[in-house]
Amino acid sequence: MTFDLHGRTRRLELADQGLRSFEAVVLEATPDGIVLDRSAFYPGGGGQPPDQGVLLWQGVETRIEGVRKGDDLYLVPAADDPIPPAGTVVRAAVADERRSALMRTHSGLHVLCGVVFRDYGALVTGGNMEPMTARMDFNLPEVPPGFKEAVEEACNAEIAADRRIDVRVLPRAEAFAIPDIIRTATNLVPEDIPEVRIIDIVGLDTQADGGTHVASTKQIGRIKVAKIESKGRGFRRLRIAISD
Repeated sequence: MTFDLHGRTRRLELADQGLRSFEAVVLEATPDGIVLDRSAFYPGGGGQPPDQGVLLWQGVETRIEGVRKGDDLYLVPAADDPIPPAGTVVRAAVADERRSALMRTHSGLHVLCGVVFRDYGALVTGGNMEPMTARMDFNLPEVPPGFKEAVEEACNAEIAADRRIDVRVLPRAEAFAIPDIIRTATNLVPEDIPEVRIIDIVGLDTQADGGTHVASTKQIGRIKVAKIESKGRGFRRLRIAISD
């Protein structure tokens, strides 16, 4: 199985993160989920929620409220919307404003991760995001004075540096030969995955990741460290907001 195939669905968004519309053929359809032969809907993972959007077919619109993972990728239709039967050619559109906001947010979290790892040596223990707001948890026993302000300033300096964000897919052994490629306290890459997708904020942060990202740090906007919370002995939660 290649890295861009999930069940019967070719995942277009992994190679082209700017893709928002595409044509596809319905392979299977029920009120619980629609399977396409190709899709640019990000199915969720790594703290990034799934995409939303619409399918257009034969003059009809089906709203897509999310994506469910299983043996296939199932686009979840809105309740009571019409369902395109198997064999139908559909024109699909990913909700652009939501996806673009999530890409900015996800890239912002990688900047945060890179800064905290570089300056404080802390690994990630968890995280989650919604459009333009997110949290990331770190294994950080001590919070030095001025930590919040220092992290925010450093993150925004990296954004202003307009660092390129590259995407690569490497054989597993080659990927794991990169120092510190796993920035989480626990390796979350399944052992049976032969290829690893790498997100590289050039000069700052390189790590395994399956999500969608902007092309350079300047496209993120600005990061505000809104709050720091203690989540037990040695663990800190940083909440951030992204703005223009």
